Order: sequence, then structure tokens, then C-alpha cells
Amino acid sequence: QVQLVESGGGLVQAGGSLRLSCADSGPTFSSYAMGWVRQAPGKEREFVAHITWNGGRTYIADSVKGRFTISRDTTKNTLYLQMNNLRPEDTAVYYCAAHYSGPYTYPTAYRNWGQGTQVTVSS
Repeated sequence: QVQLVESGGGLVQAGGSLRLSCADSGPTFSSYAMGWVRQAPGKEREFVAHITWNGGRTYIADSVKGRFTISRDTTKNTLYLQMNNLRPEDTAVYYCAAHYSGPYTYPTAYRNWGQGTQVTVSS
């Protein structure tokens, strides 16, 4: 069972950086591909990044490519999202989740969502 808790969000100025963490307290972290999805106020959830179960491959949404990096540390059961050169349009609640089935760019392909962490980027 995957049990996810996100942290690391906050308020940052445009151009700044944040690193989000997603800790899994369950025993099966390394069994799942994982992803980050965000939801801005009044908008639908949006795919941000995906990483395979062993960290061998990563996929980044075009909207954040070149600025965001996804990684995982299986020894710590933790998923990361490094966000650089943040923009006001990156403001959203960021969620981590386990990928179960379906295209990884579809938020509906993910389960076991964490509670989310708020990222606010001021201009």
C-alpha cells in the first residue's frame, strides 16, 4: 500500500526555486512508477512529471520542461520535484501519486494521492 505525504511547498518570487518531496511510508515505494500532478485554482489537474519505478526514465510536461526535474531515492522511499526558474503560472497545489494504469500524462492514471502541497509564485 502506497501512503504519500508531500512537503516543500511555499511562497517564492518569480525566478526562484523550490524542491518538493513526497515520502512514502508504505512498503512498496520501489514497485511503482510515480508522478507529480498539479491543480491551479479553478482548473483541472495537470500532469507535471513522471518517473519509472527504478528511476531509469523520466518524462516532463512541455510547460515545465527545462525548469523542473523529477527524481526518486528508493533508499529513502522519497520522490522529488526540483523546480527552478518558477513562474506565476506555476502557482498550484502539487500532488504526488503512484501510477497504476493508462497514459502517464493522464492524471486519472494515478492513485494513492497525497494531500498536496501549495506552491505560490509571486510576480
